[in-house]
Amino acid sequence: MFDKILIASDLSEASSEMIRCTQGLRLLGSREAILFHALRIRHLEDLKYELARLAEPRLQKQKDELEALGFVTKIEIASSETAFELERTARKEDISLVVIATHGKSLLQHALLGGEATKIIQHHTKPVLVVRIAVIEGEGGRKCEASCLDLSRKVLYATDFSDTAQRAFTYVEKMVENGWKKITLLHVQDSSRIDKYLKERLDEFNSIDTERLEMLKDVLVKKGASEVDIAISYGLPFQEILKTAKSDLYSIIVMGSQGRGFSEELFLGSVSHNVVRHAPIPALLVPALR
Repeated sequence: MFDKILIASDLSEASSEMIRCTQGLRLLGSREAILFHALRIRHLEDLKYELARLAEPRLQKQKDELEALGFVTKIEIASSETAFELERTARKEDISLVVIATHGKSLLQHALLGGEATKIIQHHTKPVLVVRIAVIEGEGGRKCEASCLDLSRKVLYATDFSDTAQRAFTYVEKMVENGWKKITLLHVQDSSRIDKYLKERLDEFNSIDTERLEMLKDVLVKKGASEVDIAISYGLPFQEILKTAKSDLYSIIVMGSQGRGFSEELFLGSVSHNVVRHAPIPALLVPALR
């Protein structure tokens, strides 16, 4: 499913926690990993080599951690901006998944995981797994704790029945084939679009969309899923998705994200962006085909 993964590291403790969570991807068939770090400099050639030398010990430690989990791993150090170099590496290496991290209500404030993460999610041509990192304050200071994949809990697939959502569904199918047996199929009737002029047709919409979800359920049952639930809710999509995800039943959210045709301003207000910012569990965002 995700044979070769590209893991973006900023050398922080959060990155190390994210790496620990890749064990769940091993259960989904991942075998190779590229550990990626961007120096984020454009000029000063001599400085590039010095920064790379300083980064190598921490990257080697993270590489050892990945190899202990069973990954065949190599290190890739780039000198320019993270999002651009990450996309270039993903294409060159023909990877199947990019793994990054977030925490709390905003993206992590490290060099990699701040504004660069938004660019990665918005523009990447490969699926992006966003791992949630909690920063916990304790007597010994701050520490990071990741929410990892757990195949004993459910996948939450959120769909608006768009082409991109349907592409995301193909990954849910593959997850079922690789051993994930419990799925919830969620569609949210968008109150911001329905309230004003279409409220009287809500029952009709619910009937049509229930039938659509039933068809998706049949596909997953035939693939081997043992428990597939259907849910239709009413409200603002990102709020309803998050409300559902906060249950302890779920381990990951799978949904589509926007493609290159969307401006950053639109992305920042989108359902997928808001879900990633606030989700208590990892989210797999699948981009449009382009």
